Formats: sequence, C-alpha cells, structure tokens
Amino acid sequence: MTSEHIAFLIQSSPALQMLRLRNAGWVLPFLYTAFKEHRKMVIKEEQLVPLLAETLGTHADGTEDLEEARIEFGEDEESRSRKYLLNWVQKRILQDFPDTDGNTNYQLSAYTEKVFQWMQNLQAGQHHVGTESRFKMLFASLRDMVENTEDDREKKLQILKDRRAEIDKEIKAIELGVAPQRYSNAQVQERLDLFVKLCYELIGDFREVEDNFKQIHRNIVEQHTKAEQNKGAIVGFAFESYDALRSSNQGKSFYAFWDFLISRNGQEDWRNLTEQLLLLVEDRALESDTNFLQNIKSFLLEQGKSVYDANDKMAEKLSRIITEKEIARHRRLRQQISSIKELVFDLMDEETIDAGLVVEEAAEIKMTMDRKLVLEEKKTAGVLKQPVAAVESIADVERFNRMLNTSFIDKKLLWEKVEQVLQHKQTATLKEIIEATSLDNGLAEVISYYSFLKEKAKRVQVIGSAVELIPLNKEATKFVEVPYLLFSK
Repeated sequence: MTSEHIAFLIQSSPALQMLRLRNAGWVLPFLYTAFKEHRKMVIKEEQLVPLLAETLGTHADGTEDLEEARIEFGEDEESRSRKYLLNWVQKRILQDFPDTDGNTNYQLSAYTEKVFQWMQNLQAGQHHVGTESRFKMLFASLRDMVENTEDDREKKLQILKDRRAEIDKEIKAIELGVAPQRYSNAQVQERLDLFVKLCYELIGDFREVEDNFKQIHRNIVEQHTKAEQNKGAIVGFAFESYDALRSSNQGKSFYAFWDFLISRNGQEDWRNLTEQLLLLVEDRALESDTNFLQNIKSFLLEQGKSVYDANDKMAEKLSRIITEKEIARHRRLRQQISSIKELVFDLMDEETIDAGLVVEEAAEIKMTMDRKLVLEEKKTAGVLKQPVAAVESIADVERFNRMLNTSFIDKKLLWEKVEQVLQHKQTATLKEIIEATSLDNGLAEVISYYSFLKEKAKRVQVIGSAVELIPLNKEATKFVEVPYLLFSK
C-alpha cells in the first residue's frame, strides 16, 4: 500500500465514510444492537422500521442531524425511519433485497462488518494480548507453507519421518507414565478468544464473496440493456465472469471451505469438537459466549446460503436471457410460416402460376427418403429388447412419496418436533431433529419431512447436492441416504 492508496481509500471507501457520518454516534450502536447483539443476519423491513422508530423516539433534541438523511422538521418517527433506511442503503451501510413474497429485507453490508470487526479490535479491557497463541499459529502456517510446497522427494520423505519420530516419542512417553502436556486456563482462554475472533471475521467475509456474485449479476443486467450486445455475447460474458470468480484465489478458497462445511465427515468432526470445547469451557469455568460457540456452524451455513442465493440469481438471469432469445426466434419462425401459408392460399385457385426456375442443364435430384429398386430382399434387423435402467431416485421427492403410504403420519406433530429443536438453534438439519426427538415411523416419517419443502417453503430448503445418512433404528445399524434438508427459524 502506498500513500496514494491511503488517500484514495479515505475519499472513496464506504467503511471510512461511515465513520465520518455526523449521525455515526447513534447509527452504528443502533445497527450493532439490532444485528449483532441479537445475532440476526437478516431483519425484515416490517421489524426494523418499528425498532428504529422506537430508538428515534428516545433521542434528545440535537442528537440527530436531519440534513444528512434529508429529513424535514416535524416528520414522525416512522417516516424518518424509512428515510434513514433508504439513506443507509445508498451509502452502502445496509443491503436491501426482496424475499420470495416481495417484502424487503435488510442485512449489514461487507463494509459495516469490517467496521465492527475493527472496533472490536480497538476494544479496551480485553483479557490479554494473545502473543503466544498467535506466534504458534504463525509458526504453524510457516511450516505448512514450506512443507507442502516441497518438490524434492527425499526432503519431503525426511520431513514425514521426523514428524513420525516426534509422535512416536510422545506416545512412548505417555505409555511410560509421563503426564501429557495440557494447556493452562490462560493458554486455553487466549486460544478461545482468537478462535471466536476468527469466526466473526469469517462470517463477515461471506458478505464480500456475496458482493462479488452480485456485481457479476449487475454487469449481466448492464450488458443486457445495451442494444448493440447480442444474447450470445451476454451469455458468454456471464460464463466467463463466473469462471473467473470460481478460479480466483477467493473463489477457490470459498468453495473448498463450503464443500468441507456441508460434507458429512466435516459436520460430524465439527459437532464432536464443538461438544468437547463446550465441556472444556464449562469444566474450567472459562469466560466465553457459549451460545455463539454452539451455533457457529448454523451462522456459517446461513451466510454461505446467501452466497449461493446470489449465485442462483445470476443463473436465473442467464436462463431468462436464453429463454427470451428462444421465444423471439420461435416468434419469427411462426411469422414466416404464416406468410408462406397466406401466399399458398392466394395461389390455390389459380390455374397457372407464374413461378419456378429455368435451368439450362439437367438438375440432379436427390431424395433422402427415396426407395431404390433392388433385386435382393431387404434384411430386417432383429429387435433386441433390453431392460431400461430405472430413473427413480430418492432425490425425486414427489415420485418417491407415491411409493410410500404416509397418510398416517401426523404432519402437525412432525412440525412441532422441528419447532422444539429450533428453539435453541438458528438452523437445524433433518438428522439433528431426528436425533433430538425420535423416529417413530421409520422411512415413511423421514420422507414426510420433505413435504415441508412446499408447505413451509420459506423455512425449509435442500442445500445443493449434499446428502446425509439418517439412522432408521435406535441401534444405528440401518441408514438411508437422503438430500441435505435444512430447517431455519
């Protein structure tokens, strides 16, 4: 970074301009309370407007700078709240987007997330500066880069042998009765604070990836509105931009992380390690936000889903462009065929038609369906009938539903189980709901949960092409592999 870059950021960065607002003294605390303290990623407009109006009603005279949001003197709290929200969206403090019903929702922008992360780093009175844990993390990163970029086969083999020797030495010491090394409470607290900080930063970074997808979508719309651009050029531009994002360092890192997060092994490891961490925090009476630690995976899944929604919106735009092109082409064909039919009908009653071509040489006529005269009898090929592979799959929920009689399943009772689990979590998978409650009717009950995809479409969704194993009995000896079903509040 150079001095020119710093001067440019001061003048253009929405994050720095946010701190220079005349209303920043109450705007940023309000947004932190509304989103961060209540751990809400998205707030509906019908909920945020009354909340902001209530806050404005408690302001003393002179607290607000009405000119900044173009508010006229004497306006009521609700009108001022809507103008503030519009102003915050324009200044990229908030992001607004419609839901499936057309209602407006709001979430913090990537710049606001960065500002809150920076403020948390400035917060005084922290436990202590974690120099030891950070240095070990730096040292581990340095070793990881060096060891995993080594091309020399002999050196790589020696590194692995040295690592194995260290592990064997530690195993031998424990077998001989030497007490294993354990972190003290100060060391655990230091690493726990660093872990929570990295989690908050990771959740905030999702917004930046989401903004990249949205920028591609805006570019597609811009290219589509240009009259000189044809459909093929727009579609080609969209695919090139999408491929560039996936092949970029940020794209590769995000998709690798997302694949690990939704994988079955990754979820099992994360859940086991989280349970062990919560027991450690409780056993040693360490200071930590246990509710956040317990729901980190849910927060990450919710933020990652918004990135995929932005990606789906871009794909939907592409599909609409291609469909419009096909509709226009078929319309032209129908018009041309109708014109030919009109000409034929006009000439049907005429005895002589002045139409045709005159050629000097004989023309060779080739008819594709012409049957040639042959002396040999035509041999008919034998018809070989083979069974066709079945196309039914458990992913096709509607077809599979017809294979089972689920009329005896009480859907109301199933949804009560879902609500019971979501009282303590932001999101929950089908496997977590079944483990927390019970599975009384076997496979038929598992299939019945998928009927909520239509009945509760706003709160139930299938995540990509991921799958999970659902145990069908208490002994966990029989499983069924089903699409990854996610329930949310």
